[in-house]
Amino acid sequence: MTLKILGAAVAAAVGVTALAAPALAQNEQFIPALVYRTGAYAPNGVPFANGIADYYKLVNARDNGINGVRITTEECEFGYATDRGVECYERLKKKGPTGAAYVIPLSTGVTFALTEKTATDKIPLITMGYGRSESRDGTVFHWNFPLLGTYWTASDIILQHIARKEGGFDKLKGKKIALVYHDSPYGKEPIALLTERAKRHGFETMFLPVTHPGVEQKATWLQIRQQRPNYVLLWGWGVMNSTSIKEAVAVGYPRSQMYGVWWSGAEPDVRPAEGGATGYNAVTLQHTAGQFKVHEDLKRHVYDKNQGSAKWDETGEILYVRGLINAMLGVEAIRTAQEKFGKGKPMTGEQVRWGLENLNITADRIKQLGFDGVLQPIRVTCQDHEGARTGRIQTWDGKNWKISSDWYTSDDKVIAPMVKDAASKYASEKKITAGCLN
Repeated sequence: MTLKILGAAVAAAVGVTALAAPALAQNEQFIPALVYRTGAYAPNGVPFANGIADYYKLVNARDNGINGVRITTEECEFGYATDRGVECYERLKKKGPTGAAYVIPLSTGVTFALTEKTATDKIPLITMGYGRSESRDGTVFHWNFPLLGTYWTASDIILQHIARKEGGFDKLKGKKIALVYHDSPYGKEPIALLTERAKRHGFETMFLPVTHPGVEQKATWLQIRQQRPNYVLLWGWGVMNSTSIKEAVAVGYPRSQMYGVWWSGAEPDVRPAEGGATGYNAVTLQHTAGQFKVHEDLKRHVYDKNQGSAKWDETGEILYVRGLINAMLGVEAIRTAQEKFGKGKPMTGEQVRWGLENLNITADRIKQLGFDGVLQPIRVTCQDHEGARTGRIQTWDGKNWKISSDWYTSDDKVIAPMVKDAASKYASEKKITAGCLN
């Protein structure tokens, strides 16, 4: 023993270092970050990515991680390109002591591309407010979690609000509702719900696709000027949104009759249009803009230490707050998984999937987390991977977003049968046996 220690001191020192690093890594939870900080969608992608990054920093600094398990992350830039998003996933999925805890792609196209891959790899997808609308059915889409709302939820809430303005759904008969949408899986998602509602209530629909990235829309808005729909729904992303609002101004279409999805209702969507965006509406993914209780902790533990990812005055903007919420839901899923599989241990993707499916964030927990007044309770089950389907309407007043409606809940008498039919069709095509996983 003495000979080994004295005769191989350098080798022993190297050996200790090699052993120490893996030992430390065992107490880390790796979470990949697929981002787009460059390209046409960067104005929207950057604040979202900053919110996610800062929440992980907050949990590490304030709480020493998740029950002592430190969060590690790595960003991979994919520019909102589906093929590059898949490459990022493949590059990062096995990192960390237990592999990726979950993936937040912030892209419906990437979500479609990864749905089968993540089921094989046993890594859950958190697609908060996007992805496949039928993926709320967890008996078929075991690894997809469209938390807080799907595109069918969003479009249904908008239609409920329009119907209330008009005096009831029966008053929509004979009216014309246009959908200006990003010509991608994302933009096409609300078409099924709008078609179903149109059959029930007798209104006409116009479906107007816009080619990526959405800077050329003159032909689209010429059709709107000619046909004068009663309402326009906007399903855009990035520069497409502000371009749509500018084109509406150019053809004299009232912004008060425009309603965006929650991805078309943030500061980068309205500010470029300046005063022309005043009166424009969007459905909320529960939250709106503003700084909340959680921001006090962010200031103390992250920004006062010059470790923030954004400028402080940007941390109350909608997409930054959405990033915070997204990361919080993921962290709470890991915390939930630890209750079953071991506190103070990093969780595998399979264990985090269980945590997501058993996520129950009560009003008290929301308050503890600093999101009081921002979110309503969220409860996920095997049958319901959405967890909550409520939202409000917000309106841009020229300087700020203001909540302009009460809470709405999407109508499951309409949506649940659609989910069942679409999920059953998918299960049949992919030869999936529907049912709950253990």
